[in-house]
Amino acid sequence: MKIGAVSPQKNLFWSYSHLSSGKRINTAKDDAAGLAIANKMKTQETGYRVGAENAGMAIGASNVAESALGGMSDYLQRIRELAVRSMNGINSDADKQIYQKEIDQLKQGIEGLARDTSFNEQKLLDGSMADMAVATSPSGGSMHIQMENSTLEALGIADLDVTSKDFSLDTIDKALDMVSERRSSLGASTNALQYTSNFNNTAALNQLSSRSRLEDLDFPKAIAKKKQDEVLGQYRIAMLRRQMDEKRKSATALF
Repeated sequence: MKIGAVSPQKNLFWSYSHLSSGKRINTAKDDAAGLAIANKMKTQETGYRVGAENAGMAIGASNVAESALGGMSDYLQRIRELAVRSMNGINSDADKQIYQKEIDQLKQGIEGLARDTSFNEQKLLDGSMADMAVATSPSGGSMHIQMENSTLEALGIADLDVTSKDFSLDTIDKALDMVSERRSSLGASTNALQYTSNFNNTAALNQLSSRSRLEDLDFPKAIAKKKQDEVLGQYRIAMLRRQMDEKRKSATALF
């Protein structure tokens, strides 16, 4: 055996550094191609995870908006009930004014929901976020959620007045249909976002699993290698001592 041809100490350093990190690839010199592939996988994994988080936030915003629309629907149902009552022929003009006062209060409730409903300080139903883009893919691709303007003006009931001769229940019915359609649209978007979130989480786990197989250390193999290097190191030291003893004996024999 040629002493010094291989450095067990260097191999031991490699073993200890990789065992401590748990990684087969710590630097590019360990596996340049593998490191490049692992980094690409990590980028994809991070993208999927962030996309899932974005989808989760969008689901929260959709739920808040849908809840507000549900409140609007309740207001409109009560407005319609009062409007039908006001249409009874035994009501006087004064009676209709009383109905209108409550209707006006209910209209204020609808407008308040439209103007004040927000998520992360972003208004959802006042028309300022008609098209909410949600970045759900690793490449930044987006899904779009329609956050329709649901103010009194947009619903067509800003001037609703049961004391007017031109009053018609059709105005309230159209507003109810609009709110119901928007709730259905948000429900469909929420389902799509949930599917996307589930897919992203699964894809991120698959990316992590693949990356782990590529860059994680095979511990049994690494430990066996460390033991081998320790034995070789001990043998190398023993051989060096033997050589030094032989040289010492040779030097003593000369005298």
